[in-house]
Amino acid sequence: MQHFDFAVVGAGIAGVSAAYHLAPHASVVILEREHAAAYHTTGRSAALHSETYGSAEIRAITVASGRFYRKPPAGFTDHPLLTPRGALIAGRAEQQAALQKAATEYARLVPSVRWLDPAETLRRQPLLKPEAASGGAIFEEAEDMDVAAIHGGFLKAARAAGAVLRLDAEVTRLDRKVGRWTVCMRDGESVTAATIVNASGAWADVLAGLAGAAPVGLVPKRRTAFTFDAPAGLDLAHMPMVIDFDETWYVKPEVGQFLGSPADETPSPPCDAQPEELDIAIAVERIETATSLQIRRIKNKWAGLRSFVADKNLVVGYDPVVAGFFWLAGQGGYGIQTGEAAGRLAASLALGRGLPNDIADLGVAVAALSPARFTQR
Repeated sequence: MQHFDFAVVGAGIAGVSAAYHLAPHASVVILEREHAAAYHTTGRSAALHSETYGSAEIRAITVASGRFYRKPPAGFTDHPLLTPRGALIAGRAEQQAALQKAATEYARLVPSVRWLDPAETLRRQPLLKPEAASGGAIFEEAEDMDVAAIHGGFLKAARAAGAVLRLDAEVTRLDRKVGRWTVCMRDGESVTAATIVNASGAWADVLAGLAGAAPVGLVPKRRTAFTFDAPAGLDLAHMPMVIDFDETWYVKPEVGQFLGSPADETPSPPCDAQPEELDIAIAVERIETATSLQIRRIKNKWAGLRSFVADKNLVVGYDPVVAGFFWLAGQGGYGIQTGEAAGRLAASLALGRGLPNDIADLGVAVAALSPARFTQR
């Protein structure tokens, strides 16, 4: 039986980023229930790095992650992790006042966010119909993320620093004695660790139950996406992603095609999520109502689970009751954009070193992320 300081459960973006930051300081094993890392939500992301998306804490952690992604350490990647895209949040006439207020709030953290009048909104995204473009908030610096390169960079570097990856390693039992956990897996193998890092995504409350920890109320929600052909002659390279202000649909340009979604958030048990035809039909209707696009054929379709707690913030910190059980969960739809800083924050707290200064300087407080906030109500 192998012995480690940390057993990170889950090899999605949260788990590999935490392992990357822990491995230079401690012995680490990453346990992944599937046959491949990043099989679930990480591998099914729409992949936009936007510093205007999410709660105040999420946006701040996204800003901190962006600094790493734009200038990763030597050897982390051989090509850019982020490339320019731009994101336009558009609204109808009845949404205009609320959208203007939101644009002002976004600009407090990201000064480059600008309010666009209807004419400029249509100029920046000519696919919108006038009735769907009574104004918009544009964030020119939103960027496409190379999810495979980001995840692969963390995993490769974590393993180079000594972390061990075990696939097909579903955790079935957790026992703690004399300050150490024995982690039993479905294949009959076991490891021990001083600390469990719960980075198991949609299964985070399930894993907590194995450890005897109270759930944090995590709700996995299905998000559907699909791709379709772009009309001939469009310059997709310089076209921003467009998002309805109420987030009832979005369209993101990709190489030679568009990615669309109804931005659905359907509660689901933890599972290998699959797309529903009704959700795709709803998205097609919404996109065709708001834009001039005509979706004749769905090329590819998929779904993933985005897991939220009630306040839609991350859950990062030691469990307030169960010793040696560390939470890194509740990434919702922000897991890739917050990945580096969330993993660094988690590693720092898990090692007893407190909140990193650069993240604290952005207004993030430990209490806002701590699992203890769910026991203090």
